[in-house]
Amino acid sequence: MGLFSFLTREIAVDLGTSNTLIIHNDKVVVEEPSIVALENSTGKILAVGKEAMMMHGKTHENIKTIRPLRDGVIADFQVAEAMIRAMIKMIDKKKPIFPPSLKMVICIPSGITEVEERAVRDSCEQAGAKDVRLIHEPMAAAIGIGIDVLEPTGNIVIDIGGGTSEIAVISMGGIVSNKSIRIAGDEFNNDIEEYMRKQHNILIGERTAEKIKNTVGAAMTELDNPPNDLEVHGRDMMTGIPREITVNYVEVAQALDKSISKIEAAVLNALELTPPELAADIYQTGIYMAGGGALLRGLDKRISIKTKLPVHLAEDPLRAIVRGTSIALKNFDKFPFLIK
Repeated sequence: MGLFSFLTREIAVDLGTSNTLIIHNDKVVVEEPSIVALENSTGKILAVGKEAMMMHGKTHENIKTIRPLRDGVIADFQVAEAMIRAMIKMIDKKKPIFPPSLKMVICIPSGITEVEERAVRDSCEQAGAKDVRLIHEPMAAAIGIGIDVLEPTGNIVIDIGGGTSEIAVISMGGIVSNKSIRIAGDEFNNDIEEYMRKQHNILIGERTAEKIKNTVGAAMTELDNPPNDLEVHGRDMMTGIPREITVNYVEVAQALDKSISKIEAAVLNALELTPPELAADIYQTGIYMAGGGALLRGLDKRISIKTKLPVHLAEDPLRAIVRGTSIALKNFDKFPFLIK
């Protein structure tokens, strides 16, 4: 610890399509939806995170809500930079006299392009970071789960986030083979909205679809502990009048079946590309799952049935990635997989 170490702040960031998490001093200090509310006429930021999410879908013409990340990458550079800056400010309840310089490790999808990678780095630097390293999400997930990624042993990790699902085979501190598909939590929400429109003639918004997914969402039509049915409110497409319907987990499982089948196909594809020695290891270790999408009821069981391999769900799937990023931050110059 140097004399001026208090002027440097080390933070680990999981910049997700749906949620952004920040760890500082081994604590999750920020856990907010990745959304910003702007005033149309001036471009002024009105709210970030939970406050902005409460406005989502309920704004008038002078206010718009923007999700600056799409499919795991930055879609709106300026808004993303403002969101990162605002979330970093949330770490301090009291405003410091001297704003500290930031040392940051931030996780990115494994299928990201160099241009998209540069956008993430530039956004963080514009928000005040002096030293930025990047880590691929499946690698961060593996570290967060507790896998020794530097060992010469094959492990396969599935990270289902908001914008992308990442499947990666990891060995000796590197990604041997990976598959990244843009089917994840957001696509599940779209599937639910479409199902409600076609089956019940009712229009629902993104927030309602998210609520359905979290409350009665399922990957299988038969569950050991099924959730209770949910009353859903929306606009009738025939009459235009608001009405209520009851939704059960079987309907949601049917709505999500197509997207989950694509994730299953991606997992099988990643296994096909795995070298035989690592495949032998995976037969022993099984599959590890992390990310918010992994919380979908029955998804681990469904993938286990499809692959005929044991599936282990991370202890805290939503925070596993950011915890792994935090461990990587502590080993800033030791881990070979941190992208400079």
